[in-house]
Amino acid sequence: MGKLSLQAMIEAAIFAAFALVLDLLPSIKVTSAISLSFAMLPIFVVAFRWGFKASVASGFIWSLLQIVTGDANDILNPLQGIMEYPVAFSFIGFAGLFRPLVERSCRHYKKGTMTFWICLSVLTGSFARYFWHFVAGVIFWGSYAPKGQSAFLYSLIMNGGTMIGNAILCAAVAAILLNAAPQLLTKYRNPHRHAA
Repeated sequence: MGKLSLQAMIEAAIFAAFALVLDLLPSIKVTSAISLSFAMLPIFVVAFRWGFKASVASGFIWSLLQIVTGDANDILNPLQGIMEYPVAFSFIGFAGLFRPLVERSCRHYKKGTMTFWICLSVLTGSFARYFWHFVAGVIFWGSYAPKGQSAFLYSLIMNGGTMIGNAILCAAVAAILLNAAPQLLTKYRNPHRHAA
């Protein structure tokens, strides 16, 4: 893996800002503690365009934007804040590991295969993110569990329900979007640019 290009870094930052904007929109409330949103979608687009490193960077930038804009209003202490924001959001980038498979199936016009890899990629990135929310839930939020329910089960229900719902929503939107506009997977290269 080489260094990230300037174009990849710029796109990672722009898509992180777009994720923040989507996150500020009203989400679909399933319960008082579980809400669904497709705010991770821009980070997945970076993963499909640029791969692992750029999508990790984009997730990390999104977490920092959440913190500096005050959208991260549930930080109990520094360790929990780091775990649930920079670490968890960076782990969305694991979706980028599937970039070569998504790109290859797109290049060979295999829409069914591409949809499969998109969905698996989104599921992987979502699971990687919510794993850290689950761990933080057990360690830091377990005291909020209903009487008689373990912190493990409480965190699994809350974070697992959110992860499954968000993964399904993001996978569906990503699959529809990228099948309708596969050019989103293509990186623009300036043909007039000369090597320095």
